[in-house]
Amino acid sequence: MTSASCPTHPGAALGLPEHGPGSLAPMGRRLVALSIDWLIGYGLALLALGLGAISVEMLSTAVLVIWLVVGVVAVRLFGFTPGQLALGLQVAAVDGRVPVGVGRLVARGLLIGMVIPPLFTDSDGRGLHDRVTGTAVVRR
Repeated sequence: MTSASCPTHPGAALGLPEHGPGSLAPMGRRLVALSIDWLIGYGLALLALGLGAISVEMLSTAVLVIWLVVGVVAVRLFGFTPGQLALGLQVAAVDGRVPVGVGRLVARGLLIGMVIPPLFTDSDGRGLHDRVTGTAVVRR
């Protein structure tokens, strides 16, 4: 192989810069952003529980549904979730189509919700959920 065919940095094969805005986000920041989003979903579900809108038995399902809906709506409207906003990240389509479509966002969220797909990463550190949906989490 020649040096031209070997990626020089994570995201190079996708045409992303090595550093700064548009570069791939590190795993640690993505996990912290996901944790923030999950805590927001949990807080909203607890609020719904306190208002009597859901039962205790439905709490875990409500957290997942709220997390998914907030994520899809926020990324579709703004390009990032609340947690990603706090960490300076955003979801980008690697094919350049902006904004990322609702179908891809729902598929991405469902794959993340299954937990296992994000654990299978490529050489860029993108999880299976991002590869399947043609997205990447990048720095803003």
